[in-house]
Amino acid sequence: MSQSNQRIDAAQKLKKSAVDLKNRPCLLGFDGFVDYIIRMVDKKITKDDITFIPTISSFAERLQRAAGKSSNIELRIQQVKLGGNGPIMANAMSQFGLPITYFGSLGASEIHPAFVDFSKRAQVYSLGEPAVTDALEFEDGKILMGKHEALHGINYQSITRSAGAENFDQLWQQSQFVGMVNWTMLDAMTEIWQELLAKNCPNLPEGERRVVFFDLADPEKRSKEDILEALHTLAEFAKYYTVILGVNEKESDQIAAVLDIGDGPNSPESLQKRAAAICKKLKIQTTVIHPVKYAVAANQYSTAYVDGPFVAQPLISTGAGDHFNAGFSLATLLELDLTSSLLTGVSTSGFYVRKAQSPTVPDLIEFLHDWK
Repeated sequence: MSQSNQRIDAAQKLKKSAVDLKNRPCLLGFDGFVDYIIRMVDKKITKDDITFIPTISSFAERLQRAAGKSSNIELRIQQVKLGGNGPIMANAMSQFGLPITYFGSLGASEIHPAFVDFSKRAQVYSLGEPAVTDALEFEDGKILMGKHEALHGINYQSITRSAGAENFDQLWQQSQFVGMVNWTMLDAMTEIWQELLAKNCPNLPEGERRVVFFDLADPEKRSKEDILEALHTLAEFAKYYTVILGVNEKESDQIAAVLDIGDGPNSPESLQKRAAAICKKLKIQTTVIHPVKYAVAANQYSTAYVDGPFVAQPLISTGAGDHFNAGFSLATLLELDLTSSLLTGVSTSGFYVRKAQSPTVPDLIEFLHDWK
């Protein structure tokens, strides 16, 4: 089947399946950032006639020229928005019409303005002040400069205390989907998972299909021992859930190295093999890898690959991966096949980087039909 026909097939399956989303409660956490979307001025002819530094490599060249000297770079804030892997993913899923409960750092005495609209669509429990990200945007990617101190106090006790332990357990039991992301920046995340496995998962009703999504979020700065412990801990959720491990290309390199999976230069074929090897090694149900221009996935039975709707000059790129995760998770929750799930993921991300807004399900269906 050609990919255009695959897209039409995915759109039809999505339209048929996405009819009872209000009856599919979701719980996500546990971070929260305010994102400052920034472009850096390259040339300024007049106040309004300016160009921006186009690529990461050209930014690196400018920094290199400044070595041993100095340099001044003007920052232009393009947008201030909700950020963090969890809020961006949860916000995107709320736009689909899924009922969302979110635990994260959204404000101390009151909800930060960046999260107010999201809090109107979701039930939120704030764990304190949000962290901050300066997101430097380029045509070929982004550099995220984070201030993470606000996340240091997040742990299992602060999460359950925010809702009350009994209420939290009830929310956990009723959720058909759980998303727990940004492991790298949350120092206590592995311990949170261990507490959930010990205290909440054993109470889950038997015989009900549930999905849990994990994203380590660029674990390069964490030790091999920490990453291995996290991977083996998240794998334990496979006793209770359909587990999805979502990673971008760089993160898949890091995880493959930690798990001693070697499969040569990256390509759609080799990354499919890598995804399958990760599933086999961890004994989890699904691994999905999303490079910039395509995406691959594997489960215990098959692998799949799709091209993405690549755009050379995105309106925004910060949050694109989280939108992919939201779309792929929606499709998995609806029990779509791997190819349709990947197409839903890349379409969610593709719509977002073109429009700088999260799509609804009708938006996704239209985008799949009319993918230019």
